[in-house]
Amino acid sequence: MTDFPGAPTGPSTGPRLRVLAAMSGGVDSAVAAARAAEAGHEVTGVHLALSANPQSFRTGARGCCTLEDSRDARRAADVIGIPFYVWDLAERFREDVIDDFVSEYAAGRTPNPCLRCNEKIKFAALLDKAIALGFDAVCTGHYARIVELPDGGRELHRAVDMAKDQSYVLGVLDAEQLAHSLFPLGDTTKEEIRIEAERRGLAVAKKPDSHDICFIADGDTQGFLAKHLGTATGDIVDESGAKVGEHDGAYGFTIGQRKGLRIGRPAPDGKPRYVLDISPVNNTVTVGPVEGLDVLGLTAIRPRWCGAVPAGDGRYTAQLRAHGEEVPVSAELLDGELRVRLDRPVRGIAPGQAVVLYDGSRVVGSATIAATERQSVTS
Repeated sequence: MTDFPGAPTGPSTGPRLRVLAAMSGGVDSAVAAARAAEAGHEVTGVHLALSANPQSFRTGARGCCTLEDSRDARRAADVIGIPFYVWDLAERFREDVIDDFVSEYAAGRTPNPCLRCNEKIKFAALLDKAIALGFDAVCTGHYARIVELPDGGRELHRAVDMAKDQSYVLGVLDAEQLAHSLFPLGDTTKEEIRIEAERRGLAVAKKPDSHDICFIADGDTQGFLAKHLGTATGDIVDESGAKVGEHDGAYGFTIGQRKGLRIGRPAPDGKPRYVLDISPVNNTVTVGPVEGLDVLGLTAIRPRWCGAVPAGDGRYTAQLRAHGEEVPVSAELLDGELRVRLDRPVRGIAPGQAVVLYDGSRVVGSATIAATERQSVTS
């Protein structure tokens, strides 16, 4: 394997690899592909067409996968001097990411579609196809580092630029997938990447980053869900079960939400109320004081490990949101479920989100939160 993932950028001293570079049309993936080619690998660029009906242009920095993005990726490949193709994975993306997103919300959970895309599309569907075609690795513009071990194994670590670190959404990768992954940007800051892109003559050097959910280009998640799930009037209740308002669909709420609750009367203590629980069974949203959001422990399912499966009760730090802070925890794998105890309460953690365990900067693994333990409300 090459030595450059997680190491200073430069010519590779390892074997020459056949690399498939996933090129979104943004600056990060373009520079990642350029670095892989400069390191001496045989690189082919590919843009994933994930939308069944792509728009011609993106709206500001929202969304991605437009025809404009495809053209930007092609122009970047031309500048780098590598072959370029467009692969249609729209059907697979709809089934594994969009449909999963909708069904998770319908079940009262809060999913992370970027994490699911990495698991099911970029490092499953894409990687499987790449290996079948004779490629050695898939290269992406994620900010994370892969560290080579003396025994030939690999570890996934946080990026140098913590502000851009994306190891949280890569925690679903297993050891076999890591063995065929390249993340050339992990040792670099975003500002340095833009400067490098301009130096390389890449037109995307100043292109805005995409944000929000890529398949909801206008940012209206509630409107998107209403279109797919329809309206279903239900009650908003307080912790005692007393009705305090109505809603048009429980899917339109997330744990920890404060604004847009449309509660008819203030709380007895006059303090703001937050969404504490979402019950799809009776279409009820429970609200209460902010202290009711304090999570002390959680149970997570479908664990995926970036290396060896941890044995026994261990001490780690955990990240519970894509851009959340780390918290010290104790974690243990029992009967296929991950049981996590937090050293201090963390607010607003919802079923459906991912918990990612770290040992220092190393990613240990990821699991999907199924239930939380709170001080006043158990979900």
